Amino acid sequence: MAVDFPEEIRTLRATMDSVREVTDLSSLETQITDLEAQAGEPTLWDDQERAQQVTSALSRAKAEHDRVTGMDARIDDLEALVELGTEEDDEATMVEAERELASVRKAVSELEVRTLLSGEYDSRQAVVTIRSGAGGVDAADFAEMLLRMYLRWAERHGYPTKILDTSYAEEAGLKSATFEVNVPYAFGNLSVEGGTHRLVRISPFDNQGRRQTSFAAVEVVPLIETTDRIEIPENDIRVDVFRSSGPGGQSVNTTDSAVRLTHIPTGIVVSMQNEKSQIQNRAAALRVLQSRLLVLKKAEEAAAKKEMAGDVKASWGDQMRSYVLQPYQMVKDLRTDHEVGNPQAVFDGDIDDFIEAGVRWRRTQEKLGSKA
Repeated sequence: MAVDFPEEIRTLRATMDSVREVTDLSSLETQITDLEAQAGEPTLWDDQERAQQVTSALSRAKAEHDRVTGMDARIDDLEALVELGTEEDDEATMVEAERELASVRKAVSELEVRTLLSGEYDSRQAVVTIRSGAGGVDAADFAEMLLRMYLRWAERHGYPTKILDTSYAEEAGLKSATFEVNVPYAFGNLSVEGGTHRLVRISPFDNQGRRQTSFAAVEVVPLIETTDRIEIPENDIRVDVFRSSGPGGQSVNTTDSAVRLTHIPTGIVVSMQNEKSQIQNRAAALRVLQSRLLVLKKAEEAAAKKEMAGDVKASWGDQMRSYVLQPYQMVKDLRTDHEVGNPQAVFDGDIDDFIEAGVRWRRTQEKLGSKA
């Protein structure tokens, strides 16, 4: 069936009109001008923390502006390509136009999803923790597969990541792993990945070749910023130090540099071992602990509001996604019903469609909740 290029381009432009309206380019341009003025101050780097905040904010604002204006240019170029191919009756040019249309359509969809990330912390960087659940060694192996999946997803997009802590299981895989994704809106995107993930496959660890179901939990919190001011009294924290270790218990550090913080009032435990010194690991652990306490505080506030508003059925549920390798091949999100038949591609980091479906689903649930 022939592609209706004029209709497709009209649809893309209409979507971009909505994106520009939400993005508010004039306000963004004013913000960039102001930040550039601050960045040009001779004394800016006298205050290292403020300088980093200003330069980071400027970089984010410029990237956001370029994403929107650059997309308008791509649509213009696509329209010119279609006109050229039509006038010349050039099949090769029209095939190229179809490929570009698919690429632009995907990019515009991603921009549209960005406009849906309007939560208080959606623009933050993210801290992700993966924990193995029920299923023994298969669950530990599954946790490692999920860690690789998210790191590959970040790598595909050029997003910097930083492993903060890894706790290896005895036979194979991971008990838990914590890492940062250091890019704006990482939390808004990855927060829809939070929940219980389920794997069904023939266990490679079962010599009888039986099918095994295993589980892993994914937790996503926004990276804490200095302006959040989550104060934790020293008496509320128990600090334990130990030696970092690698797979199979192999020592990777001859000093007690790894740190475990326990928040006594809540029981939240955070371990860090991937920095070089005890001081660095303690600082990293404290930052993640503050992030988790921030999320806990907001969850308590949301629960109180929900109780006052009545029962709003917008629950994510415990099991949010199934990865089935046997007896058939499928990955299905149980909230959005989005599914694909290529689990290997998903485990290789191809999860953008799942994230987009999750963000759209969450916005729909929020709208239903506000009407209840």
